[in-house]
Amino acid sequence: METTRLKRREVREAAEWQQALAQLPDPHVLQSWAWGEVKGRYGWHADHWLWEQDGQPRAAALLLTRRLGPLPLRVAYVPKGPLLDWADGELLEGVLADLEALARQRRALLLKIDPDVRLDGPYAADVVARLERRGWRFSRQQVQFRNTMHVDLTLAENDLLARMKSKWRYNIGLAQRSGVQVRPGGLDDLGLLYQLYHETSLRNHFVIRPESYYRDVWETFIRAGLGHPLIAEVDGEPVAMLFLFRLGRKAWYLYGASRSAHRDKMPNHLLQWEAMRWARAQGCTVYDLWGAPEVMDETDPLWGVYRFKQGFGAEMVRHIGAYDYPAASLFYWLYTVVAPRLLAAMRWLHWRRGGQAGEGGGHDA
Repeated sequence: METTRLKRREVREAAEWQQALAQLPDPHVLQSWAWGEVKGRYGWHADHWLWEQDGQPRAAALLLTRRLGPLPLRVAYVPKGPLLDWADGELLEGVLADLEALARQRRALLLKIDPDVRLDGPYAADVVARLERRGWRFSRQQVQFRNTMHVDLTLAENDLLARMKSKWRYNIGLAQRSGVQVRPGGLDDLGLLYQLYHETSLRNHFVIRPESYYRDVWETFIRAGLGHPLIAEVDGEPVAMLFLFRLGRKAWYLYGASRSAHRDKMPNHLLQWEAMRWARAQGCTVYDLWGAPEVMDETDPLWGVYRFKQGFGAEMVRHIGAYDYPAASLFYWLYTVVAPRLLAAMRWLHWRRGGQAGEGGGHDA
């Protein structure tokens, strides 16, 4: 019996979308309905496209588009997608053709994708070759981390501990002996989660968004059943937190924070261990620690984070990274090449003027 051709349609209900994702290989939390809801409140328009064949889901793409100020142009993005069997070249060609057409219809100057296609996978070279033949370009702007760290949760708990470095096992035990307790968080803890995150940003000198944004993300995913906060306490005092995301058989560690107090009791080590135990209990087979160095060198900004994650027995996973489809070639060049250089020059001039005026400068406003 001859199979029907691939058909694309828009999904407008959250339950149907989540059900479809569950039938596709390696669904990513950034392709969830909840993520589209969040981004829709911050200037993006979310469309949910599903490709079916013989009534079965074959591919899916949460397509985000955003207008560039007063210009009649947009940028389009499929975060950590599209979702499909990347070994199926014919399916890939059909999905890419549709996405390219959608980008042109939306008057997008570019369409970006950054799927979790492993760089060392058996079909990575074919995927990249097909993208390049169709005019896609390796992106100058890698929105998400290209590399990450995975922990294999199919192992028994004793085997998970055995794969860790001895110092990490010791620190987990130290936290337990020192009275660190880990409890699940809830909607009532959102303010606390932000306080911990804000304190961490000040101590480690990184910029974060307003509190309202994080509350929105965390609440949306908790209510959708895809988010799970864990909070570490010492004598009832919150000292550290992490926020887990879960979809299908995978869990992600996207947010973590700690206070300076009681850091000698190693609450972060116990938090990660309890996160793995929770994810494993939910049926997850992979724990994604979200983010690893681009260059395996101690000068990379993520080197310290990488060493911490590696201590838990995590494996480095490299992906092909983000690729852009320049739907409007001239505007794409202006947006990705000229505009960043102009912005850098303006920042440099701002810094120079600040320095000459004796304002101490040294950093951008």
